[in-house]
Amino acid sequence: MVWLLRHCKKCDRYTLKTDACPKCGGSVKIPHPAKFSLDDRYRKYRIKMRRMAREKEEKTLSA
Repeated sequence: MVWLLRHCKKCDRYTLKTDACPKCGGSVKIPHPAKFSLDDRYRKYRIKMRRMAREKEEKTLSA
């Protein structure tokens, strides 16, 4: 049941809906952190994707 929860980014409420918040219609995300492992083979790719997403977000905010 824990992994079914979603957290709305807009109104900070929790829901079981996977597509949008039923209260405000905002986007939802999984509120739990990813599993941690010291032997993470895909760490460099995840960091690269995070950087690319951040750069893309900064471009859209500055435009």
